[in-house]
Amino acid sequence: MTTITSIASTITASFLGSFVEVVEAFTIILAVGITQSWRPAFIGTGLALATLALLVLALGPLIASIPIEVMQLVIGTLLVLFGLRWLRKAILRASGFIALHDEGKAFASETDNLKRQASDGRADFLAGLAAFKAVLLEGVEVVFIVLATGAGQGMIGYASLGALAACVLVLLVGLVLHKPLTAVPENTLKFVVGLLLSAFGIFWVGEGMGASWPGSDLSLLPIFAAFAVFSFVAVRMLRQFHHTRIQGIAQ
Repeated sequence: MTTITSIASTITASFLGSFVEVVEAFTIILAVGITQSWRPAFIGTGLALATLALLVLALGPLIASIPIEVMQLVIGTLLVLFGLRWLRKAILRASGFIALHDEGKAFASETDNLKRQASDGRADFLAGLAAFKAVLLEGVEVVFIVLATGAGQGMIGYASLGALAACVLVLLVGLVLHKPLTAVPENTLKFVVGLLLSAFGIFWVGEGMGASWPGSDLSLLPIFAAFAVFSFVAVRMLRQFHHTRIQGIAQ
């Protein structure tokens, strides 16, 4: 049964997950537009969006033909794996084992690559290809996030609304600032999205196996809390271990 809680959680998870992916794609598009020209940036983006539209149209009838329990089990399993991958990287970043993602550095790196290609006769093609790849790769992840957060309970429309809101927000802010969205706390968002996707995955695996969750959709809250407590404990332990290891190397 669709409830306000499930609608809100679906929109929130889809929005946050899509927001992170769209920010990363926008950084590449902006680098292409500023360094080369906006023509290949728009062409590459348009072709990628057309490809994604065909992908969604192809998946639509397939999803409609799958029993809801099977869909919940399959998507839930994939969602747990996907969410835990995000969560693992977020924990390692927060504890200092790997570097925090920096959109400013990503923009500078892509700009340098495009400048080196500027003398190539295929510069426009390579620039358009960079935009195409960025939008397609990040767009596929957005499509998966929409399917994963909405298909399990027949709320693709609400999940799509969250993704669309993320796209519009990034586009508007990016056009106004005309620079990478370096102020966005992307690493924190990835941590939260990892928690949300993992919680959704566990919930839907249970639903697909016929489990009756106490409180129905409200059980997402304690599942999320359990993942959050585990993650924060892991960050604290790993950070302490990392600090101790660095001190040992320094000595």
